[in-house]
Amino acid sequence: MVYPIVKYGDPVLERTGDVVTEFDTPELHQFIADMFESMYAARGVGLAAPQIGVSRRIAVIDCSTGEDPAQKIVLINPEIIRTEGKQKGEEGCLSIPGFREEVTRAHRVTVRAQNVKGETFEMTGEDLLARAFLHETDHLMGRLYISHVSALKRDLIRRKVRKLAKNGEWV
Repeated sequence: MVYPIVKYGDPVLERTGDVVTEFDTPELHQFIADMFESMYAARGVGLAAPQIGVSRRIAVIDCSTGEDPAQKIVLINPEIIRTEGKQKGEEGCLSIPGFREEVTRAHRVTVRAQNVKGETFEMTGEDLLARAFLHETDHLMGRLYISHVSALKRDLIRRKVRKLAKNGEWV
């Protein structure tokens, strides 16, 4: 099932997601499959549960955008445990369509999370994967990538979104 992507302005995007405590259930497996399907339909490389209106600490990532099944990553209750270096690059978000900004993130990131069975694991990523780890864990903490840009740019995006919403173009 493809879920609609929740857009900036929806309160679910600004709340910390609930910790997942039940693992390896048919419902969880189906929800994660639906998250991947929703992410691919929206042409993204990552998706956090709040972006489809579900306030739970679950994110999916696939930097190959569906080309390589081995690159599918599921992060449940993730936490960033180490960052190294810096990279600057353009970043966008499925929940803020049509906007992209330069964002400085760590170049190398290690995340600790649980898999669908509840087993804890650690994974390190660089470049785009590092950026995705940080972007998606931010979502699970109620933060959007625009919190990493200047106040001026953030205000400009907010004003443009308000105008789009007023014109009925931000639904």
